Amino acid sequence: MTNAHAVNEHKHQHVVILAFPYGSHAAPLLNLVRRIAADAPEVIFSFFNTKQSNESTFAGLDQEQLLNITPYEVDDGLPENYVPTNPLEGVTYFLNVMPANYKIVMEEVVAKTGRQITCLVTDAFYWFAADMAEELHAKWVPLWTAGPHSVLAHMATDLVREKITTDEVHENKAIDFIPGFTGLKVLDLPEGIAEEKDSPFTTMLHRMGRALPRASAVAINSFHEIDIPTVHELESRLHLLLNVGPFILTMPQSVTPDTHGCLEWLDKQADCSVVYISFGSVIVPPPHELIALAEALEESGHPFIWAFKGNPEKQLPEGFLERTSAKGMVVGWAPQMQILKHPAAGVCIMHGGWNSILDCIVGGVPMISRPFFGDQGLNTATMEHVWEVGVGVENMVFTKEGTLKSLETTMSSEKGKLMREKIAVLKDLAMVAAGPEGDSTKNFCALLDIVTTPQTAEQVRQQRHGFRGLRKRIVGVFAAASAKLHRRHHHHHH
Repeated sequence: MTNAHAVNEHKHQHVVILAFPYGSHAAPLLNLVRRIAADAPEVIFSFFNTKQSNESTFAGLDQEQLLNITPYEVDDGLPENYVPTNPLEGVTYFLNVMPANYKIVMEEVVAKTGRQITCLVTDAFYWFAADMAEELHAKWVPLWTAGPHSVLAHMATDLVREKITTDEVHENKAIDFIPGFTGLKVLDLPEGIAEEKDSPFTTMLHRMGRALPRASAVAINSFHEIDIPTVHELESRLHLLLNVGPFILTMPQSVTPDTHGCLEWLDKQADCSVVYISFGSVIVPPPHELIALAEALEESGHPFIWAFKGNPEKQLPEGFLERTSAKGMVVGWAPQMQILKHPAAGVCIMHGGWNSILDCIVGGVPMISRPFFGDQGLNTATMEHVWEVGVGVENMVFTKEGTLKSLETTMSSEKGKLMREKIAVLKDLAMVAAGPEGDSTKNFCALLDIVTTPQTAEQVRQQRHGFRGLRKRIVGVFAAASAKLHRRHHHHHH
């Protein structure tokens, strides 16, 4: 395929991206699109999201970094001057105006650019994109930003309800009929799967589980070896599953400044001795749990870095900051990935969010997890019972005793040593997958073709199996280009 031909092939392509504006959904989707757009300069990319989410998602990026990506705003459904008291409250308003809010702006953009939509890249939540794509004669490529177990759980909703009675939900029956779920129980599943809940959110996820088999390909922020039985089951249910993660290794990342000197402080600590605490971008544990966690940290005597959202003086026990100032750091913001990669990092206390789990795997650091909602319980159970690389806190609530026990297990016991060895294996598999010859890299090449050329997913899949040699060449070119990009990126930052 000559270059002129390639350019022609891209000439009329218009990729529309529909982001989900809450939690940590829009940023990974933009990172994926940025990497695709950099390799397809002739294609135009229209990125639809709410005003508020666009502002934070595009913060710090200039047009040079965005190339051929244009952000557009859709209605967030909130009444005039309305301020939600928590992030989840806004979600319901937003779900009520969807998908009409996207359709209106999509029509305007098609008129403005004069280019028909050839591919929809959406957050996987958007089940309605299956119908949209069909009407537009376009491809649909959803991105599932979480892990393989949770998307399979949503796809198996009807099966779970058929197999499990209400009584068995309360008995917390084991789920042994889904591949890769051995050791997991009903209560580990995201809410609304085993027992129907009539909330807009759980309804959306159920519809998503039914719609995903209609997608041209489903991209996922994960890697093949993370859980082979689960991945195989997904592959058998979908047209094409493309593991293109972990994004922390495979996608452009913004560099988090170390404003508080965490890394310098870590240099002075012994290997595997430090407890790192972070609950992601949305969650703050309830007051009594924060106090229990602080008391356990203080009593354990381990050095710690706590990325704390809120006001530590008010929310932590009186005198805690003074008493632990020699041992610990409580900071508003921390360079999470660099901390987890540091030899001094010993364990990460977290919420079981998928991005944080991948960060811990790439850092090779065992976990103590206190899940709050969504896929966090399932992720926690998976890392504890399937991969055996950490523990869920006792009864899923922080108590002083329970937290001390979890710290003892992960930091000082034989079992903790095994966890560290097992997570080192997962880390190596992730590094290989994201490397130049790795599965995630090859999948990205396939994804690029599906999203930016007129080829069908089927043609791309056949090529993937046919032209091994060509793929090696493409991957080589890609690795060289990526190294060049990396050098340029570094040059920008220093």
